[in-house]
Amino acid sequence: MSNSTKSVHILIFPYPAQGHILPLLDLTHQLALHGLTLTILVTPKNLPTLNPLLSAHPSIQTLVLPLPHHPSLPAGVENVREIGHPGIVPIINALGKLHDPITQWFKSHPNSPVALISDFFLGWTLHLADQLGIPRIAFYSSGAFLTSLINFLWQNVKTVRSLPAVNFPNLPRSPCFAAEHLPSSFRVYRESDPDTEFLRDGFLANTRSWGSIFNSFDGLEGEYLDHLRKETGHGQVWGVGPLSLVGADEAIGRVNPDQNSGGGVLSWLDGCPNGSVVYVCFGIPNSVELARTIAESMSGNTAQKVKAKHLRDKAIEAVKVGGSSWKELEALVRELAQLGR
Repeated sequence: MSNSTKSVHILIFPYPAQGHILPLLDLTHQLALHGLTLTILVTPKNLPTLNPLLSAHPSIQTLVLPLPHHPSLPAGVENVREIGHPGIVPIINALGKLHDPITQWFKSHPNSPVALISDFFLGWTLHLADQLGIPRIAFYSSGAFLTSLINFLWQNVKTVRSLPAVNFPNLPRSPCFAAEHLPSSFRVYRESDPDTEFLRDGFLANTRSWGSIFNSFDGLEGEYLDHLRKETGHGQVWGVGPLSLVGADEAIGRVNPDQNSGGGVLSWLDGCPNGSVVYVCFGIPNSVELARTIAESMSGNTAQKVKAKHLRDKAIEAVKVGGSSWKELEALVRELAQLGR
């Protein structure tokens, strides 16, 4: 344990969806390896997801708080996987009601946290951190490109909501998207609806946070990471991913509380010849067009396959000692250590 970090207590607050919580637990694993004192806030039914991490790092504490009631959430639902996409906004709003219990815990703790790292779906925690007098750092399980789009959309919501297509002139390469292709977290917004107004406030709060951590890397999104540094006006933007590859030889494992939910799929995949399976998740596409696209992607060294292999190699290099993500992670730890002084 590093003498410079062992007294630095960080509160980690994941959003309960597997694509959000697992990358943040990977980051927590790395912070624990650097000797930081850590507490993870979860609701009771999400606690099993932490088991591999807690087994690897017994020093990590948990703050388990019941999920407050929301009229759109069935009883017992605490994770998006239990309800699907319609549960995203209600769960965000329900978690927002934990403001007071967290404040009470913080004030009674003998070694209260010096910073809060929370998922970007929990932007409301900026207000909590401000009241507690500590920095809030937004964690993005997705990339800097998507974040750049979302920031622009929420900052210009009144002017872009009615457009058939939205131009992003201030972003690198000035992308343009049809309205139906914009992020769903933005498209659900309804003016004067309390739940989505709370969502909007949270996303705007993300842009004012003390820092931002991205599960991405310079070789993939360097221009957008730089854009966000320029947009925020400070250098506290760290690309530390892909976190699933960081310290892969020290992997903490992943847990599925429902051990039967996989139906043997992973075992079947393990027995398949390399490169013989394509996973498709594109809605309900045209079957003929999909078949043609898959056939093309599986034949020969297409430009897309060459580029994918190139990015794979860049990702592996980024997380190695001396790589861009390794350096960013080290810089993040140094910044956190300074907060404890």
